[in-house]
Amino acid sequence: MSSVADHIKTYTERFNAAAAAGLDLVFQFNIEDAGNYNLTVKDGACNVQEGDNADANVTLIMDAETFQGLASGETDGMQAFMMGKLRTEGDMMLAMKLNELFPG
Repeated sequence: MSSVADHIKTYTERFNAAAAAGLDLVFQFNIEDAGNYNLTVKDGACNVQEGDNADANVTLIMDAETFQGLASGETDGMQAFMMGKLRTEGDMMLAMKLNELFPG
């Protein structure tokens, strides 16, 4: 089974630069049992870092199993949110942009 670190890297591979035009956003992923990562979308580029980013526009909080399901496309983000497996802090509408920026 792939690690959270492997799955977070898939976001850079799936990045849709056209959807990111003009955006300057930071997505914070707090994986309760596997560490924190942040993903910066700026100037049509995507950068993943381990750790926290104080400038995060939205923070998504979940366990590793939920994250891996979301990253692989097996888990629907809205469904995970409704089931309480995914919590957000900050601008929740930006969380909805993840599917647009990182198509499966």
